Amino acid sequence: MPKLNALVAGSTGYIGVQLIKLLVKHKYINIKYLCGNSSVGKKISNYDISLSKKKLPTIIKFDKKLLKDVDIVFTALPNGEAQDISNHLTKNITLIDLAADFRLEKGSEYLKWYKKKHRALSLIKKSLYTLPEINGHNLKKYQIISCPGCYPTSILLPLIPLFKNKLVKVNNIIIDSKSGYSGAGRGVHKKYRNKNLYESLSAYGVGFHRHNSEIDQMLKKFTKKKLGFNFTPHLTPMFRGILSTIYIDLETNVTQSKVIKILKDFYKNDIFVNILKADSLISTNDVINSNNCHISVCKSKYKNKIIILSAIDNLIKGGAGQAVQNLNMKFRFPLKTALS
Repeated sequence: MPKLNALVAGSTGYIGVQLIKLLVKHKYINIKYLCGNSSVGKKISNYDISLSKKKLPTIIKFDKKLLKDVDIVFTALPNGEAQDISNHLTKNITLIDLAADFRLEKGSEYLKWYKKKHRALSLIKKSLYTLPEINGHNLKKYQIISCPGCYPTSILLPLIPLFKNKLVKVNNIIIDSKSGYSGAGRGVHKKYRNKNLYESLSAYGVGFHRHNSEIDQMLKKFTKKKLGFNFTPHLTPMFRGILSTIYIDLETNVTQSKVIKILKDFYKNDIFVNILKADSLISTNDVINSNNCHISVCKSKYKNKIIILSAIDNLIKGGAGQAVQNLNMKFRFPLKTALS
């Protein structure tokens, strides 16, 4: 099978570099172009020494003329820039976006949460917000694949099966998530230079973090009841990983063991989602450098409540790995390709 030519735009950010590290192992992909702005003329090995022995192109500035030579475009760019690239796509090119440009189904919602007008409104209907274990089977119909944010990935994977099976009350969910600082991008050191980044824990985006919009949009597909949740993210003094702690009220006669059984049945054919034994105490260290999500269902001191722990690597399952997983599903490649 001939390799597909790929262009990576935004190649030097934490997510972009992680994506390249996966794609160089992908036997069906040839990295044709690496694009950047301030990094033009540099080698990608300047940003990760482990890539120094790989034959990779020098970073160049994106130009729409490059699109005639590629089959796939990966965009790991600041929000809004993938919209501009999408306007130049021909019908034979697939765009896989790792930012937020096509995550929301309405332009008005994008304006509300990202404070800027959507510049490719007509293409939203050609895109699919794709959490692969949930709706990846629909990918073949869409030209633009929108990869979920890292926090929503860790939150939606445990919650959607419970919503779908009507096991939990949907109006009083509390979500506490903690992420490594790589989730804030390479600019994190400037942005948080007064926060003692390496020795402190910081809450941010309290009540109004942008990922609320994704969580709300996706969960509403699985309930007709009024949805209510509080989501608070935190930045931790570690480089990578996310641990989400989710507090849930159970419906009448629903038990911890029933929740675990439903989750195990739901994900029995999904190799990257692991439902652990009851009350397992998990950590981000369990999933670092993998495309896995570990989920543990824990008892609460209250009979009608449970606590769910969900751990992922924000740069892989919450970013580059999920993009490659969507790539593999879209083109019917073996699912573990570049992700084993």
